[in-house]
Amino acid sequence: MMTTVQGVVRDGKITIVENVEMPEGAHVLVTLLPDDDRMFWTQVTEQAFAKIWDNPEDDAHGELLEE
Repeated sequence: MMTTVQGVVRDGKITIVENVEMPEGAHVLVTLLPDDDRMFWTQVTEQAFAKIWDNPEDDAHGELLEE
């Protein structure tokens, strides 16, 4: 299965900015995005996550975990 994660280049090294497990020795494909594309995908991702995270069902699960 192919998974896409966000990263940033710092001091010549790619740092993954999302918490994702990657097995040691995993092969990756890196695509550099132009700044315009980066802004577009950041906004689209934020909108998608907002739909997932902002729902009443998550509140119910959180309350159960507190009990």
